Amino acid sequence: MPQTPTDGAARLEAYRSELTGYCYRMLGSGFEAEDAVQETLTRAWRSLDRYDQRRGSLRTWLYTIATNICLDMLRSAQRRALAVDLGPAGGGIGATEPEHTWILPAPDSRLLPADASPEHLVVQRETLRLAFVAALQHLPPRQRAVLILRDVLCWRAEEVAGLLDSSVASVTSALQRARSTLRTVAPTPGEPLRPLDDTQRTLLTRYCDAFERHDIDTLVTLLHEDATMSMPPLRWWLHGREHIRVALLDPAGSCAGARLVPTAANGTPAYWQTRPGPDGTHLPFALVLLDVVRDRVTGITTYLDVDRLLPLFGPPAAVSR
Repeated sequence: MPQTPTDGAARLEAYRSELTGYCYRMLGSGFEAEDAVQETLTRAWRSLDRYDQRRGSLRTWLYTIATNICLDMLRSAQRRALAVDLGPAGGGIGATEPEHTWILPAPDSRLLPADASPEHLVVQRETLRLAFVAALQHLPPRQRAVLILRDVLCWRAEEVAGLLDSSVASVTSALQRARSTLRTVAPTPGEPLRPLDDTQRTLLTRYCDAFERHDIDTLVTLLHEDATMSMPPLRWWLHGREHIRVALLDPAGSCAGARLVPTAANGTPAYWQTRPGPDGTHLPFALVLLDVVRDRVTGITTYLDVDRLLPLFGPPAAVSR
């Protein structure tokens, strides 16, 4: 039976999530990843009648298109970063940077294949962490593609060489250089990002409770002594539990009355931070991502450009007075 246009579209659409995860690691922006994947699927759809399965699988063909699009997008782009990469802790809280400066978050629902095994999801979540994605941005684009395809997606060297129209020796050399660079620029490794255990779920419950009661003393006890806090697009960031305590106690930046509504981003605990509007209904004010290692929160990244993020993530669950 001949394939219908609907059948062809469905075949391509089945790869959207994994392609988005790949493009996100390449580009460091959920928005740009969405654009890259949409362009990939559009080009593939237009050329589907010319696709020859004897030359490679549909998946490999789609990744080839996506890789070329990402490499084109990165040709003149500057390296995206986290606040900790832009300068020393502290500084003026009013200084901001444009969107293209930042590693931006993306929702798990668009990055993680729904049919992935639990073991595969562990690796996928670990390599979506903000710090890991930021470290990837230090690699030249082709090295970045090689490392993601080989070490994250577990492609064989021969497959990557074919995708990049290169040799196995060249791919192996690029992978070695990429790994060497990551060892230099990546943060001190924490524990692998496994599913939250009971201790960590209790930690997050206590964190949200303390935050919503504006109990700064309790909140700070849940932080690691070397915890960091940042608020893109502000360049300002803090290092250390005591510096964070001082900032949280500052009346000018008080979060009294705010709440945290769970969401899912970058494979880590994430929350919409909401505050009451004139009618008492809570409205999203920021997106908060937490890094958790063992029984402490080690990082707080609060993205303030909520109007930009809402279309990508979808609105939080309603919170009433």
